[in-house]
Amino acid sequence: MAARELVSRDVRRLTLGADPVEYVLVRRRGRRGVGLKVDENGLTVSAPVTMPLARIEAMVRESERWVLRKIAEWKSRQVPRVRWEEGAALPYLGSSLALRVALGSRASAVLAGTELRVTVREAVQDEIRRVVVAWYRRAARDQLGGRLLELARASGLAPPRFFLSSALARWGSCNSRREVRLAWRLLKAPPALVDYVICHELAHLRQMNHSPAFWAEVERQCPDYRRLRALLFATDHLYRAF
Repeated sequence: MAARELVSRDVRRLTLGADPVEYVLVRRRGRRGVGLKVDENGLTVSAPVTMPLARIEAMVRESERWVLRKIAEWKSRQVPRVRWEEGAALPYLGSSLALRVALGSRASAVLAGTELRVTVREAVQDEIRRVVVAWYRRAARDQLGGRLLELARASGLAPPRFFLSSALARWGSCNSRREVRLAWRLLKAPPALVDYVICHELAHLRQMNHSPAFWAEVERQCPDYRRLRALLFATDHLYRAF
């Protein structure tokens, strides 16, 4: 099928419900119908070159409930912003740590109960964030790596090689060289979600695909995986804050 030629791309506004909604109108030569897409960038409407604007917007309004629901879903999944200052709440294994900041000649971070005590040379946002992230990476290497070893043994698998990942959109991966990568940000998630991600990757050591046999292996290792997979999809934006 020949690619449809982009003719124009304009930002417009129309009223849906009681509020004005901005959208991107994309006109392509060769397109026959109107297509709607809602993602992190908002609403995009694709339409034929010759279709009148009034007709396009009438068709958008026909899908008003769907559009508003999808926009609300994406807004609820926006990544929260972190205040890099005294008392900020940092997600950690499904709970939170209170950030404590002190000045000193040497940067460090120490977990003390429900507090992460950080020492920085200068109390500026970038420096605090750098020290906190370095601590998360160290903690993730120990805790995620240790849990990977435990679950591999419980599944009768030889322990794979473990690497940390900085990926934002992929919590884990596994390759044919028996290397498992886990995102250090996974340390922010509840332990049950951590276990689901690890079991998912360990299942690839037996099934390097997403076939029914693969999902059967995931279920063998993690019987509640369907609920946990849905929960991870619904909450994973919370673990991408930094």
